Amino acid sequence: MQDHWQDCPVPPMRHEAWFGDRVVAAFHPRPANVWAMFAAAAQRTPQAEAVVCGAVRLSYADCDAAAARLSAGLAAQGIRPGERVLLFIDNRPEFVLVFLALQRLGAIAVPVGVREQRPGLAYIARQCGAAAIVIDADLADRAPRGDEAPDLRLHISIGGAAGCQPLAPLLACADKPPPVHQPAEQDVAVILYTSGTTGHPKGAMLTHANIVHSVLHYQAGMRLRTAAPGTPGERSALVVPASHVTGLVAVILTMLHLGGCVVVVPAFKAEPTIALLAAERISHAIMVPAMYNLCLMQPGFATADLSAWRIGGYGGAPMPVATIDALAARLPQLTLVNAYGATETTSPTTMIPMGRTRGHADTVGVPLPAARVKVMDDAGCEVPAGDTGELWIAGPMVVPGYWANPAATAASFTAGYWHSGDLGSVDDQGFVRVFDRKKDMLNRGGYKIYSVEVENVLMAWPGMVEAAIVGRPCPVLGERVHAVVHAAQGSASRGDDAALRAFCAARLADYKVPETIAWRAEPLPRNANGKLMKRLLRDELTGG
Repeated sequence: MQDHWQDCPVPPMRHEAWFGDRVVAAFHPRPANVWAMFAAAAQRTPQAEAVVCGAVRLSYADCDAAAARLSAGLAAQGIRPGERVLLFIDNRPEFVLVFLALQRLGAIAVPVGVREQRPGLAYIARQCGAAAIVIDADLADRAPRGDEAPDLRLHISIGGAAGCQPLAPLLACADKPPPVHQPAEQDVAVILYTSGTTGHPKGAMLTHANIVHSVLHYQAGMRLRTAAPGTPGERSALVVPASHVTGLVAVILTMLHLGGCVVVVPAFKAEPTIALLAAERISHAIMVPAMYNLCLMQPGFATADLSAWRIGGYGGAPMPVATIDALAARLPQLTLVNAYGATETTSPTTMIPMGRTRGHADTVGVPLPAARVKVMDDAGCEVPAGDTGELWIAGPMVVPGYWANPAATAASFTAGYWHSGDLGSVDDQGFVRVFDRKKDMLNRGGYKIYSVEVENVLMAWPGMVEAAIVGRPCPVLGERVHAVVHAAQGSASRGDDAALRAFCAARLADYKVPETIAWRAEPLPRNANGKLMKRLLRDELTGG
């Protein structure tokens, strides 16, 4: 099989035994842990900008000093290495500072998306035995109390909130900071809870070594530059949530390893985001395809100076070819890169090699240098190249399992391979295609329909922002194809079922064409991690 990364600047690799029963291809040499990545950059370029948000501009030296003071303040409050601390913080500089302080102290960070509600947050706090929570003041009413999370003994708010200590005095702590904790590579650095589209979420344990390998994959796969004195670093817009694996690993930690700058976007709104990309001379951003579509629809996108923007990552959904072409026409210097991964793979598993996105737009790229992808049938046997099955993923970025949940770990991991739940294929050139979640595939009278194929066609409709396919129960065929779509206000033919079906019929087999269409004025429902909740769309059909 072709080596697509032979010209990529990846570190040397060797095989290593990990987590007791795995053998992985690991980079060697590599940074020792998450704090070591940041500390090396802070030593190399102390005065370079590390975090920017509006008028707040923090250098690496500023972040280093703030993390030392805050680790001293947290230690004075009794937080010890290995204890879990929830970060219920929106996109803002304090997220980065608290995260760095926890890594310096050796505590385990547990970021939670701010769309989570109190019952879900309480469950997470109980399940991981969190000792503390750092929370935005305007979210403080969602903080667990009393017997909702018995181990939660310390509440800290960013800003004033009843029942919480303010963060500011801890950030200004004058105590001598504790020594920098030196964890083992396989110690847990972060717990990220999976989306929980059904049932309770599971806490994926991201180790230091997992994170280091993912950061090095992003650096190599996207050809990101390492800053040095006198050499400007990358500037990345944090558009996706900081609490999500993409925001945390692909943006924050990758930039802090490179000596780059994290430009925090508190909330995505297309026109202000475009202005920010121009003003801050952004060179790198990762967004979902819907965000790119919304930017293309804004008048300011045609005139903004975005000449510094070199790399546009995307994932979570396919990018319509029409969108790829429109971006290439407007920003010829921008290289689009599709990446595929999950919380359990510490973000990236595959990536389209630079400059090859247009020719492989129907794929999610090829496995990254240290990643391994197999396609397995229901019996656990590998299928031939090009055949469809479940994608199993292995490598040094795959987490060891779920926090305090051995049953879920045993069900989801086999010999170091994580069962992704995604149906896909790998062709003879190594390109990976993702067709659907196993549970989301439709069966219409014996014909298998992968929703992503139909969704790709729907997304090519002019003005389409989001689209989802679910099965409408049918007593004769089992399921019929139902589309739920969100198109931009004022777009031509919005609400015209016949026109949209005709558009699909010209591009799809007849049994794949949506038979019913629901046009929504509002965005499609998503959970706390931003994942589309197809279960809710099905419930709307069945009254469940």
